[in-house]
Amino acid sequence: MKNIQKFVVAIILFVIPFGNAQAQSKVAHIEVQKLISEMPEVIAAQKELEKLEKTYQADLETTFKEFQTKAQSYAADAENQTEIINQKRQAELESMQQGLQQFRENAAQDIQKKQMDLMRPLYEKARQAIENVAAAQGFEYVLDSSNGGSVIIAKGKDLMADVKKELGF
Repeated sequence: MKNIQKFVVAIILFVIPFGNAQAQSKVAHIEVQKLISEMPEVIAAQKELEKLEKTYQADLETTFKEFQTKAQSYAADAENQTEIINQKRQAELESMQQGLQQFRENAAQDIQKKQMDLMRPLYEKARQAIENVAAAQGFEYVLDSSNGGSVIIAKGKDLMADVKKELGF
């Protein structure tokens, strides 16, 4: 009976370590935000967005200066005009002001849409590169170790260098 118990204990001790080794998955991590911020395509996209923002800003400043000039001119000449003309001018200025606000909102929406259009394929490219490197190295899970990411401790392999190599930078 004692021999049987020793035999069962020996089998359990022998099988448990192998069972645990097979149950463990290979896990790696990568700081996704850092990877994306260093991609040459992302840097080029950011420059394109900055150029678009500057264009909108210049247009907005020009239109605002026109508004200011007209408002000052109307204010200086208000005493020499009739009430009806001053009301029309006030309505015109309010319309211009609403136009400026609408322009700001449209510009912000356009910039946001352009950013999404430019960045979406780059995020996909980075995700695909991460998947390729993880598959090639046999990792079953890759966790995002960016600030605010889902990793508390990242002692596993960092795939940053390998994914950058996969992306060609």
